[in-house]
Formats: sequence, C-alpha cells, structure tokens
Amino acid sequence: MESNIVSPGVDQESVTAAASPYWSITSDELVRRLATSATSGLAGSEAASRLVRNGANMPALKPGASALTVFVRQFRSPLVLILIFAAIVSVFVGEGQEAAIIGAIVLASCVLSFTQEYGASRATEALKQRISRKAIVLRDGLESSVSAEEIVPGDLIRLSAGNLIPADGIILEALDFNVSEAVLTGETFPVLKAAGRSDLDAPVAQRNNAVFTGTSVRSGTATVLAAATGAHTEFASIAAALERQIPETGFARGIRLFGYLMTEIMLAIVIMVFFANLMLHRPLIESLLFSLALAVGLTPELLPAIISVTLARGARAMAANGVIVRRLDAIENLGSMDLLCTDKTGTLTKGVIHLDGWFDVDGNPSEEILLWARLNATLQTGLKNPLDEAIAGGGSASLSAFTKVDELPYDFIRKRLSVVVRSKDGGDLLITKGAVQNVLETCSFVGTAKGLEPLEDAHRAAIDKIFRRWSAEGYRVLGIATRRFEGCGPYSREDEVDLAFAGFLLFLDPPKEGVKNTLAELAHRGIAVKVITGDNRYVAAHLAQAVGLRSDRILTGEELSKLTKSALFAGVQDTDLFVEIDPNQKERIIQALRSRGHVVGYLGDGINDAPALHEADIGVSVDSACDVAREAADIILLKQDLGVLVRGVDDGRKTFANTMKYISITTSANFGNMISMAVASLFLPFLPLLAKQILLNNFLSDVPSLAIASDNVDQDQLRRPRHWDISFVRRFMISFGLVSSLFDFATFAFLLLFAHATASTFQTAWFVESLLTELAIVLIVRTHGAFWASRPSPLLAWLTLAVGIVAIAIPYLPFAAWFGFVPLPLPVLAGLASITALYLLASEATKRWFFDRDRRGYKSSLATLRKNTTMLGSRY
Repeated sequence: MESNIVSPGVDQESVTAAASPYWSITSDELVRRLATSATSGLAGSEAASRLVRNGANMPALKPGASALTVFVRQFRSPLVLILIFAAIVSVFVGEGQEAAIIGAIVLASCVLSFTQEYGASRATEALKQRISRKAIVLRDGLESSVSAEEIVPGDLIRLSAGNLIPADGIILEALDFNVSEAVLTGETFPVLKAAGRSDLDAPVAQRNNAVFTGTSVRSGTATVLAAATGAHTEFASIAAALERQIPETGFARGIRLFGYLMTEIMLAIVIMVFFANLMLHRPLIESLLFSLALAVGLTPELLPAIISVTLARGARAMAANGVIVRRLDAIENLGSMDLLCTDKTGTLTKGVIHLDGWFDVDGNPSEEILLWARLNATLQTGLKNPLDEAIAGGGSASLSAFTKVDELPYDFIRKRLSVVVRSKDGGDLLITKGAVQNVLETCSFVGTAKGLEPLEDAHRAAIDKIFRRWSAEGYRVLGIATRRFEGCGPYSREDEVDLAFAGFLLFLDPPKEGVKNTLAELAHRGIAVKVITGDNRYVAAHLAQAVGLRSDRILTGEELSKLTKSALFAGVQDTDLFVEIDPNQKERIIQALRSRGHVVGYLGDGINDAPALHEADIGVSVDSACDVAREAADIILLKQDLGVLVRGVDDGRKTFANTMKYISITTSANFGNMISMAVASLFLPFLPLLAKQILLNNFLSDVPSLAIASDNVDQDQLRRPRHWDISFVRRFMISFGLVSSLFDFATFAFLLLFAHATASTFQTAWFVESLLTELAIVLIVRTHGAFWASRPSPLLAWLTLAVGIVAIAIPYLPFAAWFGFVPLPLPVLAGLASITALYLLASEATKRWFFDRDRRGYKSSLATLRKNTTMLGSRY
C-alpha cells in the first residue's frame, strides 16, 4: 500500500480523471493511486520526474508579454496609426519621399520606446524571482524546504500556522487545524479541517478533509498529501476571477487625468488647425499631416516607456539596498507615504529575544518553571516563534524523562499554548504558556510556597503588581500554569480549565542600536511613526521612551473595541501607541488613519497582519515573514530594519521626482512650441514647420528623456512626501507654456522683421531654436533650485549636449534637403543663440517664482488642515 515503486503512468490527468475525486476516497486509496508513501513521501528522483511530466506548480495565468507583443503595442496609439495611414495616402498622391521620412521617424520612435519598455519588464521579472515561496515537504523520509513551484502530486506537505497552502490535497493527520478559505469561498471565519472523507458531490466549502492552493493556515498543524498542482487546482480553475483587484494608486490616477487633459488640448488644437488650414486653401494632405504632427508633438508618447524604465530602475536600486518590490506601482506610494504603522519586535527592537528569568508567583527564581517552559516550547509543533526558541536555549536539564501526549496549538484568540506530557512516574501534566491575563483566565488555583491555594482577588492583585513592575522595566512577561490528569486523553481546549498559576517567564528584547536616529530620519522626511502591538501598555511605553517616541498618547485594544467609527476617526490622529491590540483591530486602525487623508504604510510579518497589509496604501513585510504576510505585502524588506525602509523611501521619492521631470518637460517647452506653431500657422503664408520637421524635432527632443530615469535628484525633493496633483501640472503647463510661447513669438518677429527669412529659412531656424529650447528646459525644470547648482547625471548631460550639437549641425548635413532644411546665415544663428539664452534666464526666474509660490501654498494648506483636524477632534 505504501510502496515507493511508482508507476510511470501516474500523473495529474490520471488522478483528476478518475471516477471518484480525491476528497471522496480514503487516504489509503489515494496513496495507492498516487503511488507514494504516507510515511516517507516520494523519492527525490521520482519527484523530479513528476515535475518534468506535470510541469511547475503554478496556475495557468497570463504569461509575461513577449518581445513581439511589446513591440506591436508601441503602434497601438491612434496618433501613430493615423500617421501611418496619412503616410500611405501621401504615397498615392505622389509624396513618396515625405511619406518615407515620416514612416522612418515613427518607426524609430516606436523602436526607442520598445527597447526601454521591454528592458524594464525583463528586469522586473528577474526581481520577482528573488522572493519565491518555500514549502516543507517529506521526501525520502526526510523533511526539506523546496520551492512551492516544485511540489508535485504525491508529495507529503507539512503545514503550520502562517503557511499559504501550495497545492490541493487531502489531510492525512491534523491537530486543531484551521484554514482560512475566504479567497475561494468568501467565508470570513476559518474552517476546522480534519482527516476523513467528504461526499462525492461536496462543494469546495464543504470538503473538510481537503485543502486548496492559495488558502492559508490560521492555526494548528497538518500533514497533507498533494493531489493536484498547477493548472489542475481549484484556484487555477477560477484564477481570472480571483486575481486581486488592486485599487488605483494616486500616481496612476494622476497619470490617467493627465492623459485626459492632454487629449482634450490636443483634440481642440488639431481640429482647429486642420479646418483653419483648409479654409486658407492649403492642400488637404499637407494640412492633415501638419495637424497630426502637432498632435504628436503635444503627446507625451514616451510617457509609458519613461514610467516603466523609471520604475524598473527604482526597483533595481531598491533591491540593491535590500528592498524587493512585488508591485511596481508601490514605489510611488512608498515615496508618498507620510505615516508608518509598525509592530515593535524586530523593527524598533533587536528582534533577538533572550529569556532573562523564570520565577514563581512570589518572584523567586524557580528551576521547575524553567523545566515546564522548556517542555512546552520544545515539544510544540505549531507556530514557530522567537519566544519558544529563546526558552529552548535557556537551560541544559534533560527532558528525556517526559514524553509528549498531546498539544493544544497556539491561536490568536486564546493567546496561549498547551502541551500535555507524561512522566515515567505516570500521570499526565498539562502545561500552559501564554499572555499572563489569558493564562489567568484558565486558572482556579495558584501554586505558592505553601502548596496549591484557591486563586483569590488578593492573589490576582499580587500577580498583576509583579506583572506591571516587570513590564514597566521593559520585560515581556508570560505566564505558566499547570494541571495534572490521570491519563484520560485525548485532550482538547475544554481541558484548559481549573489550572494552577505557577509563575512567570521574563524576556528581554532591547531597542536596536541606531533606531532613534532612524526614527529621526523618518521624521525629517515627513513620516510619522505609530506603533501597533499586542504587547501590554507598560512594555510599549517603556520602549517608546527609549527610542524617542511619545509614550503618553496610548489607546488599548479594549478601549478601541468600545469606540464607534466616528470616535476612532477623531481619536486616531492623536494616538501614538496602540497597545494590547487584537489582530482583527489592526485593519480598523489603518482604515481610520487613511480616512484622515494619510498615505499609510504598514509593516507586519505575522499571520493576522494580512488584512492590515491589504488595507494600507503600502504593505511592507520582511523576507522572513510567514507566507500569508509576504503574499499580502507590496514590498519585501530583505532585512528587518527601518534603516532599509528609509533608503527605500528615498528611492521611491527619486523615482517619483524623475517621472515628474518628464511631465514637466512635456508640459513646458513642448506645449508652448506646439501652441505657438498652431497660432502661427493661421497667420503665416506658409507652415511654420513641415510635418516631417515636427516629427523629427519631437523624436530628437525625446532622446535625452530616456536618461531621466538615471538622473540625480536634489535632497530638497526627498524631504517631504510628494503626491500627484493635476492642478499643479495644469498651473505648471500654463506658466511655462506662456513663457515658451512668448519667446517663440519673439523668434518669429526676429526671423520675419529683421532676418527677412524665406519659408525654408524660417522653418530651418525655427526648427533649430525650438529644439534647443526644448533641450535647455530639461536642465531648468529638472531641479527646483538654480540649474547651475544642480548637476544632472552624466548620461542626461551628454545626451542633451549631443542632441544640441546635432540640432545646430542638421541644416549643414548632406541629407538636410530631405527634410526641407537650408543652411543658416551666421547672424541668424547668433540671433537664435541670444533668444535661447534669454529664454533660459526667463525660465529660471519663472521657476523660482512658481516653486516659491507653490511652497507657500503648501505650508498654508498644511496649517489649515492641522487647524481643521484640531477642531474636528474637539467635537468628538
């Protein structure tokens, strides 16, 4: 029955196609069907063979876009398609050379965008491979950790609290095994699972002997026999419907609104210019191409590629600093974060917990308490935690005189763990360890120097006094209680009654070195920190004082449970320490803080942190966190250190700043130049630029933009959270667009009134001047300070210089005539240089005025917000 001699024909199809589904047959029958062993699992060689036969254990979701798909996607823009159509029409009306030039420029632009976007997507996929999920399986009779993708039918999987279940299968053995199946069934409460059989036609929610991919273990332990993996799981069958709907981020919403704004402006200009040129009796094709070229000049067609490249580069920089991004959009949210909620263990403290003392109820050291604690910690098989690890290493006495009989695993409702042991002398001893108050709830007696006594109010007061004193000194205190039985197992939670409170365990987790400075760095960046912890108020307050946080504004879980939604909304702003918090209350706190207008980050690594991680604007976990927390997080820290997060915030803000630079460039010189050309076309007897010249201008001005992702960012842009503001973009566009247009008209006047330029000379001169101003504005708007005091990245500087040289040289090159260019006289070049220099000075002055005004407006808005918040709080 348990032979490991495997039939070559055993695969997913043979199992799933069988007459009786796996949940409706006995475990022995399924073991035979899968040709595995219920005691030693598969052989390693057989597991490898099945992996090749069945494929990786991954749902059949949409594969990543191929290079061809990404390339074709560059042509989906309606403007690009219309330009291609217009070029084809040009061929039929005898304008083959112009059509070829337009087609070549469009193709070059699309290739440029493709190389950036595809490279960014490959880099992102490589980063995701660094945080693959692991699972414990039994192979060749030995437990080993393997990638969840390598699990195959027939594998024996060990599961405990906090694990995400990696495959569909049946339970062979379980202990207080509760599974959250909300992702499949929508049921909020965990389901108790046990070995056995389910009805043949039982729906997913009623298969209590089976577990399913993507669900999570809430408590207890189990051994599961994998029956279906990959595309054959219940999760994969409805994967499209189960894809997590991630709310639109503020940055994504801003990009969408910016697109709407530019589309409205573009349509208005194109329609107006096209019909105006027709009314001026200009050729139809020429008018159409000119209008479309204006639209292309207005359109930030490289924006998707710029965003992809900037985000991917930001993700790589963050990975180098120990931060792995699971979702690229989260980078922008991280930079916008102004409030961080975190537990204290491992972030504010060292996370290396030491067992510092073991005492009886009178506060005297007791070796018996240590013995009981070690039995409880070393024999439990549920949730692994640093407290048990500290206890296990806290003594050297042999435990061989005791054998384990049963255990009642830890859960977050009881907040305690019980193990039943039997000594050689006979009789069973139930040992309970947990939070002092939760252990006291089970006690009717207390063990004193005089023996067992009924637990009375005086005893409770004395225990509470000791507990408070040690907690106020920074110790985490657990209670120990026992009860003797005559060997009447098996045992259940109902047996956790009438226990005798025996003593205390003291743990010390000191503050991290440098955490005070790290918190100061977060504050310097405009990020406040609030602590949400299940620990008692005394320990939390002691730690807060030690690391420089306020310790007087405290809200307990009991107090929070009595608050209405409105009352919590009013009080959450002025609370710094949320203590004795039930895991289910964390999500309420995050909701209340977000409703106050904060961009909230939440740092958690536990089983019950998942809802809060989902609710937060930016969910942060650590590489060592449980599966459930890692899966719910947007960002994974490779080291549980707030210093790593600070560097991640800086990288996020750099990414946001560099993305906004491209927006600023697009909405300044480009916008002004296109508006100027549109207006000029209505009054000049010729077009100010030919369509092919506009497209070439647009292509060349976009080349330096590809280096924006690598640009340096001034420190003043990292000091406070930055949010997308469409009204800011609109004000910026109007302010700098007007300045640009003013100098454009000055250029027109110079060319017509002083240089007496012909159509070809005018178009050539205007092409050179508009391209130079578009390049120069990159250096102006990339910094909020003086442009000569902020050094751009070498790549951006050299590309800008190179394109500038090309702009001046183009009229003198052999192919200049193809584009309608003619050599420019030296006086014209000197005049253009003078106008460009004046434009730079005017743009620098406009920038200083604009950002000074914007900073004053920000400070005024912040003061108003604080005033309104204070008034609102006083009303409650």
